[in-house]
Amino acid sequence: MATAAILALGVATPATVPAHAQQPSDRRGDNVVIRWNNAGLDAVINSHLGPPMVARALAILHTCIYDAWAAYDRRAAGTQLGTELRQPPRERTPRNKDEAISFAAYTAAVDIWPELRPRFDTLMAELGYSKPRSKRAKAVGVRACRAVLGYRHTDGSNQLGDLAEGAYSDYTNYAPVNKPMRVDQPLDLRTVKNPNRWQPLIYVDQNGDQKTQAYMGPHMGNVTPFAMTSWDQFKMPPPARFGSREYVKQARALVDYAANLTDRQKVITEYWADEGPGFVSPPGTWSRISQFVSRRDRHNVDQDAKMFFAVNNAIFDASTATWGMKRHYDYVRPITAIRYLYHGKKILSWPEAGRPPKRIDGAEWWPYQPIFFATPAFAEYVSGHSAFGAAAAQALKSFTGSDRYGDSATVRAGSSRVEPGLSPRRDITLSWRTFTEAAAENGISREYGGLHFRDGVASGLSLGRKAGAAVFFKSTLLFAGVEVPPINAAQP
Repeated sequence: MATAAILALGVATPATVPAHAQQPSDRRGDNVVIRWNNAGLDAVINSHLGPPMVARALAILHTCIYDAWAAYDRRAAGTQLGTELRQPPRERTPRNKDEAISFAAYTAAVDIWPELRPRFDTLMAELGYSKPRSKRAKAVGVRACRAVLGYRHTDGSNQLGDLAEGAYSDYTNYAPVNKPMRVDQPLDLRTVKNPNRWQPLIYVDQNGDQKTQAYMGPHMGNVTPFAMTSWDQFKMPPPARFGSREYVKQARALVDYAANLTDRQKVITEYWADEGPGFVSPPGTWSRISQFVSRRDRHNVDQDAKMFFAVNNAIFDASTATWGMKRHYDYVRPITAIRYLYHGKKILSWPEAGRPPKRIDGAEWWPYQPIFFATPAFAEYVSGHSAFGAAAAQALKSFTGSDRYGDSATVRAGSSRVEPGLSPRRDITLSWRTFTEAAAENGISREYGGLHFRDGVASGLSLGRKAGAAVFFKSTLLFAGVEVPPINAAQP
């Protein structure tokens, strides 16, 4: 699509944000696990963490919840203290359990999002815990979570910013091979030193400020996983190399996808994105889906403490493996590969709001994305969206004992962020019979959107399924009371 045409579309207003992107809200009767899950999603929306940091944050939140809950179960073992916190039968009341969970979740939340502490104070007051009702329950929750935090503070994420400047800052001295590309201009071939490698972009953000991308979390593959032994435990084939037929074929496939996008495919692209201000981030998408499962199956606190724990740790391990591969291959994004391959050649753009696609210079090709978000600030291979979704789907399928999902969502006409007020031309309803179907649609949305090649999506799905299976296996051992030692924390 020509740059001028993209700029003419403008920037989406809050009214065009899809309904699923709204602030998380509690429903009457929601248990404390869901209340704190919503608090975590709200924190994601109101902070600036990237996808691997979000995956880790939600996993920590739910690990603290699980470890506090395990102290009140007759069998389960915690991740850090095993059965050391096991409470006597007389203490295992729903009231004490809820209180311990809430103090554990609060302890985690203020550690991960300290700037949002007033929000968590408000929730504690709503739950009746401005002051502890049971000092013993509070002590159990706090102790359980502090053990988790102590472990995670040395896991290689650099959450505390004690290894370099700023929280989660890179300590591996990553530097891009290619010079930045100005996305509002045709590609300058001189900026691409290696067409196999990631290229940062220069773009204008939603506030009208010019920004140059810095690679998000190049060290996050070093983070200690929950169940996996390392980011490269599950081997994936390498991506196609420049000069090969496969490299050209994968680029051509995305050009063809874009030129033939239907309204439904555009909706799929934007529905699953969950990126940017006002969104819960891709890992948060599946935490929200887990809430649907909880309400559908009428879960109690015991079921949700285990399910959210398994799902979020599956996503977390998938994120660690994904970011390890992204750093290892440092692979080129489609916006660079396509502009490089088709520089000076005529190709078709994506069709604007129902009009036929235009013939443009390949050096100006633009993915089906908002003008302020051409491509995420990290390498292509493998697809994080695909890995997160497949891992979560595997965990949900294993926990519920069925692949049945059964949810749907209606996206309103004109709610697009890419073509605000113009697309879709009518309301479109998406529905998913199974978790596997939802994960597959989530994956292919990244091809429709021009952000990932087919191999990146396929390998992401495979990697996610394997990570999800590994996490669920370890989770079931803990549920059964087996004291599984945690993976040795990283010491970068």
